[in-house]
Formats: sequence, structure tokens, C-alpha cells
Amino acid sequence: MAEDPRRAIIDVMAKLGKETQFHLDERHRHFKITDLVIFSVSFLLVVLAVFNVYYVRVLYNDLDLTVENMDSMYKTLMVVDEDMSAIAMSVEKFDGHIQHMSPINDTIISLSGILPNMRNNMDMIQADMGLIHNDMGLLGNAMGYIDQRIVHMKNSMPVMRENMRMMANPMGVMNPMMP
Repeated sequence: MAEDPRRAIIDVMAKLGKETQFHLDERHRHFKITDLVIFSVSFLLVVLAVFNVYYVRVLYNDLDLTVENMDSMYKTLMVVDEDMSAIAMSVEKFDGHIQHMSPINDTIISLSGILPNMRNNMDMIQADMGLIHNDMGLLGNAMGYIDQRIVHMKNSMPVMRENMRMMANPMGVMNPMMP
């Protein structure tokens, strides 16, 4: 018997149907995998976004506290500067009073001829007064240096405070958009 010529077409069509079905099944499996990957990545991005918003909020609060601390430190430095100026003036007055000790020393030297025991004591007092005079001079100079340093710190505070405000302002703009 002769083979039916339609049989070859039927076999080819059947084979084509099987291959098409295999291709559709494979495509469907890849779509499921792609959907799963997209869902997983989307979920991770949402979690990451939540943490980023949280960290931006924390950073904004920290920068706000830093600016408040800078303002407080600036006010405190202003008070310290005023106090240091008052101390420096008191040290200068005290130094002026110490300089008046020379005439007193001369009077004591004249008394030492009459009272020999007093002379030894007065010589020791004179040496101590010289040391005190030198120490007061050093203290006066140190107060001047401290006063200069306080003035430098006070003058730097507005610049630092303004820089912190410039950093904190963008966070203030973003704050109303955050949950």
C-alpha cells in the first residue's frame, strides 16, 4: 500500500504543534520567573525607599539639633567673652596696684635700719612681691591672648552657624514631603 501523501503534512503539523506548545510552555515559565524577579526587586526598592526616608528624617533632625547647639555655643561664647574682658580689666587694675608697691618697699627699707629683724622679713616680702608682679604681668598677657582667642572663636561662630543652616535648609524643604 502506498503511503498517503497527506500523512506527511499531518506529521509535520503535529510536530509543529508540539514544538509550538513546548515554546508556549517555555515562554510562560520565563514570564513567571520574570514576574517573580520584578516583584522581588520592587519589594526591595520599596523597603530601601522607606529606610532612606527614615534616614533623611533622622539626618534632618540631627542637623537641626546641631544648629541649635551652635546657636547655644555662640551665645555662651558671647557671655564668656564679656566675662574674660571683665577679668582682663580687673587683672590690669590689680597690676596697677602692684606697681604702687615700689614706694611702699622704699619706706620699708628706711625702717629696716631701725628694725633689723624687720628688714629680713621685708626683703623676703620684696622678693615675693617681685614674683607676684612678674606673675601678674604674665597673667595679664595670658588674659590678653585668651581674650584674642575668644574673639576669634566668637567671630568664627556666625560663619559656622550659617554654613550649618545652609546644609539644614534643603532638609527643611524635603521635610514636608516625608511621611
